[in-house]
Amino acid sequence: MKWVRFAVDGEARYGFVEGNEVIEVEGSPFGEYQKTGNTRPLEGLKYLIPFEPKQFYAAGLNYGGHAIAKANAQGELPKLPTQADIGYRGNNSLIPHDAAICIPHDASERVQYEGELVVVIGKQAKRVSQENALDYVVGYTIGNDVSERTWQKGDRTIWRGKNTDTFAPMGPFLVTDFDLGAAQTIVRVNGDEQLRFDTKDMLFGVREFISRMSQYMTLYPGDMIWMGTDGKGENLGHGDVVEVEITGIGTLRNPVIREVAPE
Repeated sequence: MKWVRFAVDGEARYGFVEGNEVIEVEGSPFGEYQKTGNTRPLEGLKYLIPFEPKQFYAAGLNYGGHAIAKANAQGELPKLPTQADIGYRGNNSLIPHDAAICIPHDASERVQYEGELVVVIGKQAKRVSQENALDYVVGYTIGNDVSERTWQKGDRTIWRGKNTDTFAPMGPFLVTDFDLGAAQTIVRVNGDEQLRFDTKDMLFGVREFISRMSQYMTLYPGDMIWMGTDGKGENLGHGDVVEVEITGIGTLRNPVIREVAPE
């Protein structure tokens, strides 16, 4: 099922997509729901982020190509992670499909995309095995982990390099039936393909992260894990439109603007 969350007269609503229509429901992907009888065209929908997350976890370096590209850019030897370690991010950075990524006026030119699979937890998980880990997933969506590389490298933490407002577009759909093994992640800027990789080619997979995390912390419905990206992102600038497609889920699209420096 392909869920979508959208706004009507300022109110958040859920529905699921059938063809070019949205079937509105009472309820959500995290519990019981029933059809309302209302349908809406998918075209012109006012998208919201697919759900309101509780905790925002991010895997960081989780693809070999990205780890190597990052090391090369810094003139270092690549150091691949040896275990499924996780980090935190700020919900303030989340924006939906079609909303603008706003680059602060004092940011460098090195603001780059990272197309990522997002795993959404559907039920409480504590000390689960890798074998059973996927039983705790309600679905998957798409994220773009926008990163200001100068801040990311120079600041003591990644507080603004990764967590600036609007730096985490997510959506447009939450898909419950997803074939990770067949999926590709594709990034386009202004319609031109910049990056393509097999989504499954992670250093540590979904099962490994959920199981390892749940040994130490309880995962709750609405928690999400951004699974990292591969390759090297290119710079984004004012007027660009960036798209992240994951086959089997959809395409997340966002325009880019840069703030004007105050006088």
